Amino acid sequence: MKLIGIDIGGTKCSVVTGDETGRVTGKVKIETKGVKETLKSIFDAVRAALPADAVGISCGGPLDEKNGVILSPPNLPGWDRIPICDMIENGFGIKCAIKNDADACAVAEWKYGAGKGCDNMVFLTFGTGMGAGLIINGAPYSGANGNAGEAGHIRLAARGPVGYRKAGSFEGFCSGGGIKQLGVSAAKKLFSKGASGPLFCKTEDELPSITAKSIAEAAYKGDKTATDIYKKSARYLGAGISVIIDLLNPEAVVIGGIYPRCEDLLRGEMTKAIKKEALSFSASACRIVPAYFKDGIGDVAALSAAAFLAERIAGEK
Repeated sequence: MKLIGIDIGGTKCSVVTGDETGRVTGKVKIETKGVKETLKSIFDAVRAALPADAVGISCGGPLDEKNGVILSPPNLPGWDRIPICDMIENGFGIKCAIKNDADACAVAEWKYGAGKGCDNMVFLTFGTGMGAGLIINGAPYSGANGNAGEAGHIRLAARGPVGYRKAGSFEGFCSGGGIKQLGVSAAKKLFSKGASGPLFCKTEDELPSITAKSIAEAAYKGDKTATDIYKKSARYLGAGISVIIDLLNPEAVVIGGIYPRCEDLLRGEMTKAIKKEALSFSASACRIVPAYFKDGIGDVAALSAAAFLAERIAGEK
């Protein structure tokens, strides 16, 4: 079975070919720019990949999964009510389905990765944004209208970095954009005192170029400010996971995005927070693990969405 997967992200997209086992056989990388330009690049790559049995799309929410519409995700400015599945089905004559990226990643890790064998598992994106994909009682759970698992919207503090248009949210503390905000605030505080800037931002002119990656690189070189930022993010990561553990009692929480790359900067404080906040008998039953597919998770997630659609089509025949 040949499948096409489309992974749509806030900074980059990809169009991959593969099969129902999650094996990727080809890939085209696309920078996320304006809506029209990005869609054109995606559609050009889909056209080149045909023929195929189905197309699956993995994209950050909110979405209207039933009707295949992207509904103004906070990390995709301008992507307002884009009927992307109809555009692909009408343009190429091939069936298409869309899933929230966290849901699609959860399925990928549950079927082929770190959550294989679990009946109850949560996947956290921890990338450009923060979302959760849920596997409940051996099946994906998406809620009444496909928007379950928006963990990034949970408020963890009265004040703090803004994520999901909410200050102090889980996404605010635990996402690439949130970590950048923490870095900018910390650097500005040092500059206001007349002190030298941190290793990731030595002058005020460098403030716009701060990223979660540059802060992590500084932390690995021993910069105290950078290390403290990741410790703070880790504490809130543990606090957010504690809510999930107490509410859903999963066997595993699988974390993608920044976590697999920076686990040694995050795990210690995260674990302390979970021990402090979560119910011990629930926490003891839950493994906290990095995503098996690491940076390739988006590609396998999109193929998983296509595989689910292809299975449904086959079942209807």
